[in-house]
Amino acid sequence: MNFKRASLLAIAAAALVAGTASAQVKVGVTVSATGPAASLGIPEKNTFSLMPKEIAGKKIEYIILDDASDTTTAVKNTRKLISEDKVDVVVGSTVTPNSLAMVDIVAENETPMITMAASARIIEPMDAKRAWVFKTPQNDSHMATAIAEHMTNNNVKTVAFIGFADAYGDSWAQEFAKVAEMRKIKVVANERFARTDTSVTGQVLKMMGSNADAVLIAGSGTPAALPEKALKERGYKGRIYQTHGIANPDFLRVCGKDCEGTLLPAGPLLVADQLPDSNPVKKPAMTYKTAYEKAFGGQVSTFGGHAWDAGLILQHAIPEALKKGQPGTKEFRKALRDAMEQIRNLPVSHGIMNMSPTDHLGFDQRSRVMVQIVDGKWKLLTK
Repeated sequence: MNFKRASLLAIAAAALVAGTASAQVKVGVTVSATGPAASLGIPEKNTFSLMPKEIAGKKIEYIILDDASDTTTAVKNTRKLISEDKVDVVVGSTVTPNSLAMVDIVAENETPMITMAASARIIEPMDAKRAWVFKTPQNDSHMATAIAEHMTNNNVKTVAFIGFADAYGDSWAQEFAKVAEMRKIKVVANERFARTDTSVTGQVLKMMGSNADAVLIAGSGTPAALPEKALKERGYKGRIYQTHGIANPDFLRVCGKDCEGTLLPAGPLLVADQLPDSNPVKKPAMTYKTAYEKAFGGQVSTFGGHAWDAGLILQHAIPEALKKGQPGTKEFRKALRDAMEQIRNLPVSHGIMNMSPTDHLGFDQRSRVMVQIVDGKWKLLTK
């Protein structure tokens, strides 16, 4: 009797352990599909419908929540996805402040996270917490270098800066200041504005008073059009640079004629059809562009591309992780994280990824191009 009971208990215990595993991989997503960052989050949300429903024989379930561009909601979504939905990986959020707030949660629960936000601070400097976080957008530092190089080549000596009054604007101000100093470019004004502001008159007057050769606006989505429109209304004649945060069709619509001539660094996806066939990024970029525009019409957004690239990372990492654990277990989440870290020469819509234990983005110069807005369209600059 005791032997039988022990056997039954052993069987029950084994069944309980096995029950923690899942027959499918659960991907938890939080995007800013409403609120100030909606023009970025909507194409990201749409993109998940284009992703595979099965990888390496395992069904993939995408659980998608809207954080409304709000940091507190992003944190709540992350907690829910991990504690209630038992996801194997978190993808999100759309914007830097939200993503930064999510890092502690995923690290505490040892759940890998792929952010679609740009700031390098989300993954740098590498530490025990950031070891669980990966990123698909190009670093702001990477893009700041491209802007400074273009300024130097076009005799820009002084720059007035205006950025979001949050982590995105602060990171850009810091990174641009570093490369500007190296290239002998003087930052003569440093202003901030909120994503929800409706006027930046005071800030623009200060920038106009600086007589800068150029203005750099560090914003994302449609709110980034506000300073540019105000500058044009005041008659500013210098060069205007934006960040890759505006690389979506809604910005062109909102800014209209006021953004004509604007310069920005962008992922190659933005001008995929203008890339030479020899560019190794053209094929994966065009694959996504064609799929998205067929499904949703209009023009592809680079922000949707960041979601697409997160999907490509998972398509690469999940088969490797399944060799060491089953979905729904701690072993699988750890193996998934490790597999992402070992990615080599992976073509995605924004570049070629080569990750490592100290680099959870893995992009090089192939992940950026300089673009100008001409006749309301994106034009690849070749010089």
